[in-house]
Amino acid sequence: MTKELEQQIIKDILNGDIDAFEDLLIANQKNVYNLALKMTGNPADAEDISQEAFLKAFRLLESFRGESRFSVWLYRLTYNLCIDFLRKNKKVSMISLSQKHDDDDDYEFDITDTSEQPERTVVRNEMREIIDKSINELDVFHREILIMREIADMSYSEIAQTLKISEGTVKSRLSRARKSLAQILVRKGLSLDEF
Repeated sequence: MTKELEQQIIKDILNGDIDAFEDLLIANQKNVYNLALKMTGNPADAEDISQEAFLKAFRLLESFRGESRFSVWLYRLTYNLCIDFLRKNKKVSMISLSQKHDDDDDYEFDITDTSEQPERTVVRNEMREIIDKSINELDVFHREILIMREIADMSYSEIAQTLKISEGTVKSRLSRARKSLAQILVRKGLSLDEF
C-alpha cells in the first residue's frame, strides 16, 4: 500500500467512513502480529497486543501527522505496547534457597541478587527516551526505514516491498539513517560505547 493510499484511507476514516479502517488493518496485520510475536515470544500475547495496537491506532488516528507512513507509526505504537507488556509481565522464576541433606539438616544457599539496580533502570529509561527523541529528529525517510528495520525487525526485502524501492536503496538509506542517528546521539553527549 502506498503512502498516498494510506493518507487517502485515513482521510476517509476521519471524514466518517470507519469501515475504511479495515483496509489499514488488512494491510498491516501480519507485520504487527509478527513484531509482537518476536518481542513477546507468545502467540496469544502477540494476538492481544496486535488487537490493542489496532484499537489504539484507531482511537489516536487524529493525532497521526502523516510525516511517516501509517505502517511505521503503527509499528512504533506496537513496539511501545510490547515494551509496556514485557515490563508489566516480567516472569520471575523461583528456586529453593534451602535443601535437606541425608542428616535431615537444612542447608541455606547464598544467591547473588542479579536484579537490576534502580539506578541502572533509571539510566536505561533515560537513554531510551533520548534515543526515541533522537529517532524523531531524523528526516522522514531515515526515521521510517530505521523503525522498520530496527524496531519492526522487517527484512530488507519486506522494507523494499513496503516502500516500493530496491533493496540496495533500503541498505543505503539504512546506513545513512544509522550514521545520522549516531551523529545526533554524539551531539547530545552520548558515547556510542554506551549502547
